[in-house]
Amino acid sequence: MSIITHDMREVDQVIALRLNSGVPLIGQVSRYIIAAGGKRLRPALLLLTSGALGYRGEQRFNLAAVVEFIHTATLLHDDVVDDSALRRGNPTANETFGNPASVLVGDFLYSRAFQMMVDAQNMRVMQVLADATNVIAEGEVLQLMNMHNASLDEAGYLQVIRSKTAKLFEASARVGAILAGSSPEMEDACAVYGQALGTAFQVIDDLLDYTGDADVMGKNLGDDLREGKTTLPLIAAMQRGTAGQKTVIREAIETGDVSMLDQVVNIVKTTGALDVARLAAMQEAQRASAAAGRLPAGPHTECLIQLSTQLLERQY
Repeated sequence: MSIITHDMREVDQVIALRLNSGVPLIGQVSRYIIAAGGKRLRPALLLLTSGALGYRGEQRFNLAAVVEFIHTATLLHDDVVDDSALRRGNPTANETFGNPASVLVGDFLYSRAFQMMVDAQNMRVMQVLADATNVIAEGEVLQLMNMHNASLDEAGYLQVIRSKTAKLFEASARVGAILAGSSPEMEDACAVYGQALGTAFQVIDDLLDYTGDADVMGKNLGDDLREGKTTLPLIAAMQRGTAGQKTVIREAIETGDVSMLDQVVNIVKTTGALDVARLAAMQEAQRASAAAGRLPAGPHTECLIQLSTQLLERQY
Protein backbone atom coordinates (compact mmCIF):
# COMPACT_ATOMS: atom_id res chain seq x y z
CA MET A 1 0.00 0.00 0.00
CA SER A 2 2.79 2.36 -1.00
CA ILE A 3 0.20 4.91 -2.15
CA ILE A 4 -0.52 5.79 1.49
CA THR A 5 3.01 5.36 2.90
CA HIS A 6 3.43 9.10 3.46
CA ASP A 7 -0.07 9.38 4.95
CA MET A 8 0.66 6.54 7.39
CA ARG A 9 3.80 8.36 8.57
CA GLU A 10 1.61 11.37 9.33
CA VAL A 11 -0.77 9.10 11.26
CA ASP A 12 2.15 7.67 13.24
CA GLN A 13 3.16 11.21 14.20
CA VAL A 14 -0.35 11.93 15.45
CA ILE A 15 -0.33 8.67 17.42
CA ALA A 16 3.01 9.50 19.04
CA LEU A 17 1.85 13.02 19.92
CA ARG A 18 -1.51 11.94 21.39
CA LEU A 19 0.01 9.16 23.50
CA ASN A 20 1.67 11.81 25.62
CA SER A 21 0.41 11.79 29.19
CA GLY A 22 1.57 13.10 32.54
CA VAL A 23 1.39 9.51 33.77
CA PRO A 24 4.49 7.64 32.50
CA LEU A 25 2.97 4.14 32.69
CA ILE A 26 0.23 5.14 30.23
CA GLY A 27 2.74 6.04 27.53
CA GLN A 28 4.85 3.00 28.34
CA VAL A 29 2.02 0.46 27.95
CA SER A 30 0.45 2.24 24.96
CA ARG A 31 3.73 2.47 23.05
CA TYR A 32 4.54 -1.14 23.89
CA ILE A 33 1.43 -2.51 22.16
CA ILE A 34 1.30 0.04 19.31
CA ALA A 35 4.98 -0.51 18.48
CA ALA A 36 4.51 -4.29 18.40
CA GLY A 37 4.02 -4.31 14.63
CA GLY A 38 0.28 -4.21 13.98
CA LYS A 39 -1.07 -4.25 10.44
CA ARG A 40 -2.67 -0.79 10.75
CA LEU A 41 -5.47 -2.02 8.48
CA ARG A 42 -8.20 0.15 9.96
CA PRO A 43 -6.31 3.45 9.56
CA ALA A 44 -5.31 2.30 6.08
CA LEU A 45 -8.98 1.76 5.16
CA LEU A 46 -9.88 5.28 6.26
CA LEU A 47 -6.98 6.75 4.27
CA LEU A 48 -7.73 4.69 1.16
CA THR A 49 -11.47 5.40 1.09
CA SER A 50 -11.03 9.13 1.74
CA GLY A 51 -8.31 9.19 -0.93
CA ALA A 52 -10.48 7.33 -3.44
CA LEU A 53 -13.21 9.91 -2.90
CA GLY A 54 -10.89 12.90 -3.21
CA TYR A 55 -10.47 14.09 0.40
CA ARG A 56 -7.04 15.52 1.22
CA GLY A 57 -7.73 17.33 4.51
CA GLU A 58 -5.70 16.96 7.72
CA GLN A 59 -8.56 15.32 9.63
CA ARG A 60 -7.87 12.04 7.85
CA PHE A 61 -4.69 11.69 9.92
CA ASN A 62 -6.43 12.52 13.19
CA LEU A 63 -9.30 10.11 12.61
CA ALA A 64 -7.05 7.34 11.31
CA ALA A 65 -5.22 7.61 14.64
CA VAL A 66 -8.59 7.50 16.43
CA VAL A 67 -9.55 4.15 14.89
CA GLU A 68 -6.11 2.75 15.73
CA PHE A 69 -6.55 3.87 19.36
CA ILE A 70 -9.98 2.24 19.54
CA HIS A 71 -8.56 -0.96 18.06
CA THR A 72 -5.59 -0.94 20.45
CA ALA A 73 -7.88 -0.44 23.44
CA THR A 74 -9.87 -3.52 22.39
CA LEU A 75 -6.64 -5.54 22.10
CA LEU A 76 -5.54 -4.56 25.61
CA HIS A 77 -8.90 -5.59 27.03
CA ASP A 78 -9.15 -8.73 24.85
CA ASP A 79 -5.82 -10.10 26.01
CA VAL A 80 -6.88 -9.71 29.64
CA VAL A 81 -10.24 -11.41 29.05
CA ASP A 82 -8.63 -14.22 27.03
CA ASP A 83 -5.63 -14.53 29.37
CA SER A 84 -3.38 -14.37 26.29
CA ALA A 85 0.39 -14.54 26.69
CA LEU A 86 1.54 -13.80 23.11
CA ARG A 87 0.55 -11.23 20.49
CA ARG A 88 2.50 -10.55 17.27
CA GLY A 89 5.34 -12.72 18.58
CA ASN A 90 5.84 -10.70 21.76
CA PRO A 91 4.55 -11.10 25.31
CA THR A 92 1.18 -9.35 25.61
CA ALA A 93 0.90 -6.09 27.56
CA ASN A 94 -0.95 -7.89 30.37
CA GLU A 95 1.84 -10.48 30.52
CA THR A 96 4.42 -7.67 30.75
CA PHE A 97 2.69 -5.01 32.83
CA GLY A 98 -0.12 -6.96 34.50
CA ASN A 99 -3.90 -7.03 34.03
CA PRO A 100 -4.78 -3.83 35.97
CA ALA A 101 -2.40 -1.65 33.91
CA SER A 102 -3.68 -3.17 30.64
CA VAL A 103 -7.34 -2.54 31.47
CA LEU A 104 -6.76 1.00 32.69
CA VAL A 105 -4.53 2.01 29.77
CA GLY A 106 -7.18 0.56 27.44
CA ASP A 107 -9.65 2.91 29.13
CA PHE A 108 -7.24 5.81 28.59
CA LEU A 109 -6.99 5.02 24.86
CA TYR A 110 -10.78 4.87 24.49
CA SER A 111 -11.19 8.24 26.22
CA ARG A 112 -8.30 9.81 24.26
CA ALA A 113 -9.93 8.57 21.04
CA PHE A 114 -13.16 10.34 22.01
CA GLN A 115 -11.27 13.56 22.76
CA MET A 116 -9.76 13.36 19.28
CA MET A 117 -13.14 12.71 17.68
CA VAL A 118 -14.36 16.01 19.07
CA ASP A 119 -11.47 17.73 17.26
CA ALA A 120 -13.09 16.73 13.96
CA GLN A 121 -16.14 18.88 14.82
CA ASN A 122 -18.28 16.58 12.73
CA MET A 123 -21.33 15.13 14.49
CA ARG A 124 -21.82 12.43 11.84
CA VAL A 125 -18.24 11.18 12.32
CA MET A 126 -18.77 11.12 16.08
CA GLN A 127 -22.02 9.21 15.70
CA VAL A 128 -20.47 6.53 13.47
CA LEU A 129 -17.42 6.00 15.70
CA ALA A 130 -19.40 6.13 18.96
CA ASP A 131 -21.93 3.62 17.61
CA ALA A 132 -19.12 1.37 16.36
CA THR A 133 -17.37 1.43 19.75
CA ASN A 134 -20.63 0.45 21.44
CA VAL A 135 -21.28 -2.40 19.00
CA ILE A 136 -17.72 -3.69 19.50
CA ALA A 137 -18.32 -3.79 23.27
CA GLU A 138 -21.57 -5.70 22.69
CA GLY A 139 -19.68 -8.12 20.44
CA GLU A 140 -17.09 -8.70 23.17
CA VAL A 141 -19.84 -9.54 25.69
CA LEU A 142 -21.60 -11.75 23.15
CA GLN A 143 -18.37 -13.66 22.57
CA LEU A 144 -17.90 -14.02 26.32
CA MET A 145 -21.42 -15.47 26.64
CA ASN A 146 -20.62 -17.96 23.85
CA MET A 147 -17.36 -19.21 25.36
CA HIS A 148 -17.37 -23.02 25.55
CA ASN A 149 -20.73 -23.09 23.73
CA ALA A 150 -20.41 -25.95 21.24
CA SER A 151 -23.97 -25.35 20.00
CA LEU A 152 -23.14 -21.99 18.40
CA ASP A 153 -24.15 -22.04 14.72
CA GLU A 154 -22.76 -20.11 11.75
CA ALA A 155 -25.32 -17.30 12.11
CA GLY A 156 -24.35 -16.81 15.76
CA TYR A 157 -20.66 -16.91 14.86
CA LEU A 158 -21.13 -14.26 12.15
CA GLN A 159 -23.08 -12.06 14.56
CA VAL A 160 -20.10 -12.08 16.94
CA ILE A 161 -17.40 -11.34 14.36
CA ARG A 162 -19.44 -8.68 12.55
CA SER A 163 -19.85 -6.90 15.87
CA LYS A 164 -16.46 -7.55 17.43
CA THR A 165 -14.14 -7.26 14.40
CA ALA A 166 -15.89 -6.12 11.23
CA LYS A 167 -17.67 -3.14 12.80
CA LEU A 168 -14.49 -1.06 13.18
CA PHE A 169 -13.44 -1.93 9.61
CA GLU A 170 -16.88 -0.77 8.47
CA ALA A 171 -16.73 2.45 10.52
CA SER A 172 -13.19 3.26 9.30
CA ALA A 173 -14.24 3.00 5.66
CA ARG A 174 -17.47 4.91 6.26
CA VAL A 175 -15.66 7.77 8.01
CA GLY A 176 -13.41 8.14 4.95
CA ALA A 177 -16.53 8.71 2.85
CA ILE A 178 -18.03 11.14 5.38
CA LEU A 179 -14.85 13.23 5.40
CA ALA A 180 -15.05 13.41 1.61
CA GLY A 181 -18.64 14.66 1.80
CA SER A 182 -19.76 11.74 -0.35
CA SER A 183 -23.29 10.77 -1.34
CA PRO A 184 -25.22 8.23 0.79
CA GLU A 185 -24.66 5.70 -2.01
CA MET A 186 -20.86 6.13 -1.86
CA GLU A 187 -20.90 6.05 1.93
CA ASP A 188 -22.87 2.81 1.80
CA ALA A 189 -20.43 1.28 -0.70
CA CYS A 190 -17.51 2.10 1.63
CA ALA A 191 -19.36 0.65 4.63
CA VAL A 192 -20.19 -2.56 2.79
CA TYR A 193 -16.56 -2.85 1.70
CA GLY A 194 -15.32 -2.42 5.27
CA GLN A 195 -17.77 -4.89 6.78
CA ALA A 196 -17.06 -7.55 4.16
CA LEU A 197 -13.29 -7.07 4.44
CA GLY A 198 -13.43 -7.24 8.24
CA THR A 199 -15.51 -10.42 8.13
CA ALA A 200 -13.10 -12.08 5.68
CA PHE A 201 -10.16 -10.96 7.85
CA GLN A 202 -11.62 -12.62 10.96
CA VAL A 203 -12.60 -15.86 9.18
CA ILE A 204 -9.02 -16.19 7.89
CA ASP A 205 -7.74 -15.41 11.39
CA ASP A 206 -9.88 -18.22 12.82
CA LEU A 207 -8.72 -20.56 10.05
CA LEU A 208 -5.05 -19.86 10.83
CA ASP A 209 -5.58 -21.00 14.42
CA TYR A 210 -5.76 -24.54 12.99
CA THR A 211 -3.47 -24.28 9.96
CA GLY A 212 -0.96 -21.52 10.68
CA ASP A 213 2.66 -21.47 11.76
CA ALA A 214 2.98 -20.23 15.35
CA ASP A 215 6.32 -18.53 14.62
CA VAL A 216 4.91 -16.68 11.60
CA MET A 217 1.63 -15.80 13.33
CA GLY A 218 3.28 -14.60 16.52
CA LYS A 219 0.75 -16.32 18.76
CA ASN A 220 0.16 -19.80 20.11
CA LEU A 221 -1.77 -22.19 17.88
CA GLY A 222 -4.87 -23.55 19.55
CA ASP A 223 -5.53 -20.36 21.52
CA ASP A 224 -9.12 -20.24 20.23
CA LEU A 225 -9.68 -23.81 21.39
CA ARG A 226 -8.15 -23.10 24.81
CA GLU A 227 -10.47 -20.11 25.19
CA GLY A 228 -13.49 -22.20 24.16
CA LYS A 229 -14.22 -20.17 21.01
CA THR A 230 -16.54 -21.93 18.58
CA THR A 231 -15.22 -20.64 15.25
CA LEU A 232 -16.26 -21.47 11.69
CA PRO A 233 -13.71 -24.31 11.15
CA LEU A 234 -15.12 -26.10 14.21
CA ILE A 235 -18.75 -25.41 13.29
CA ALA A 236 -18.18 -26.80 9.77
CA ALA A 237 -16.30 -29.84 11.14
CA MET A 238 -19.19 -30.69 13.48
CA GLN A 239 -21.67 -30.33 10.62
CA ARG A 240 -19.67 -32.61 8.33
CA GLY A 241 -18.04 -35.06 10.74
CA THR A 242 -19.13 -38.42 12.13
CA ALA A 243 -20.92 -38.68 15.46
CA GLY A 244 -17.59 -39.60 17.09
CA GLN A 245 -15.75 -36.66 15.52
CA LYS A 246 -18.52 -34.28 16.57
CA THR A 247 -18.24 -35.55 20.15
CA VAL A 248 -14.48 -34.94 20.21
CA ILE A 249 -14.85 -31.34 19.01
CA ARG A 250 -17.75 -30.65 21.36
CA GLU A 251 -15.72 -31.91 24.32
CA ALA A 252 -12.67 -29.87 23.26
CA ILE A 253 -14.75 -26.68 23.03
CA GLU A 254 -16.56 -27.27 26.32
CA THR A 255 -13.39 -28.08 28.27
CA GLY A 256 -10.82 -25.94 26.41
CA ASP A 257 -8.46 -28.91 26.56
CA VAL A 258 -5.56 -28.08 24.22
CA SER A 259 -4.16 -31.59 24.62
CA MET A 260 -6.90 -32.49 22.12
CA LEU A 261 -5.59 -29.95 19.58
CA ASP A 262 -3.86 -32.45 17.27
CA GLN A 263 -6.99 -34.58 17.19
CA VAL A 264 -9.21 -31.56 16.50
CA VAL A 265 -6.88 -30.26 13.75
CA ASN A 266 -6.98 -33.67 12.08
CA ILE A 267 -10.81 -33.71 12.16
CA VAL A 268 -11.00 -30.14 10.82
CA LYS A 269 -8.73 -31.14 7.92
CA THR A 270 -10.29 -34.50 7.06
CA THR A 271 -13.89 -33.22 7.11
CA GLY A 272 -13.16 -30.44 4.60
CA ALA A 273 -14.05 -27.81 7.20
CA LEU A 274 -11.08 -25.69 6.15
CA ASP A 275 -12.48 -25.48 2.62
CA VAL A 276 -15.83 -24.33 4.02
CA ALA A 277 -14.11 -21.54 5.97
CA ARG A 278 -11.92 -20.54 3.00
CA LEU A 279 -14.98 -20.35 0.75
CA ALA A 280 -16.80 -18.16 3.28
CA ALA A 281 -13.78 -15.81 3.44
CA MET A 282 -13.54 -15.75 -0.36
CA GLN A 283 -17.22 -14.83 -0.71
CA GLU A 284 -16.78 -11.95 1.72
CA ALA A 285 -13.64 -10.79 -0.12
CA GLN A 286 -15.59 -10.85 -3.40
CA ARG A 287 -18.37 -8.82 -1.75
CA ALA A 288 -15.75 -6.29 -0.64
CA SER A 289 -14.23 -6.11 -4.11
CA ALA A 290 -17.65 -5.55 -5.71
CA ALA A 291 -18.36 -2.72 -3.26
CA ALA A 292 -14.99 -1.09 -4.00
CA GLY A 293 -15.85 -1.29 -7.70
CA ARG A 294 -18.63 1.25 -7.04
CA LEU A 295 -16.05 3.89 -6.02
CA PRO A 296 -14.44 6.27 -8.54
CA ALA A 297 -11.67 4.58 -10.56
CA GLY A 298 -8.15 5.44 -9.49
CA PRO A 299 -5.08 4.15 -7.62
CA HIS A 300 -6.74 4.28 -4.17
CA THR A 301 -9.72 2.25 -5.37
CA GLU A 302 -7.40 -0.20 -7.12
CA CYS A 303 -5.53 -0.65 -3.85
CA LEU A 304 -8.80 -1.39 -2.02
CA ILE A 305 -9.65 -4.09 -4.58
CA GLN A 306 -6.16 -5.62 -4.32
CA LEU A 307 -6.36 -5.60 -0.53
CA SER A 308 -9.52 -7.72 -0.57
CA THR A 309 -7.70 -10.36 -2.66
CA GLN A 310 -4.42 -10.30 -0.74
CA LEU A 311 -6.22 -10.76 2.56
CA LEU A 312 -7.08 -14.33 1.59
CA GLU A 313 -3.39 -15.20 1.30
CA ARG A 314 -2.21 -13.85 4.65
CA GLN A 315 -0.29 -16.11 7.00
CA TYR A 316 -0.59 -14.00 10.18
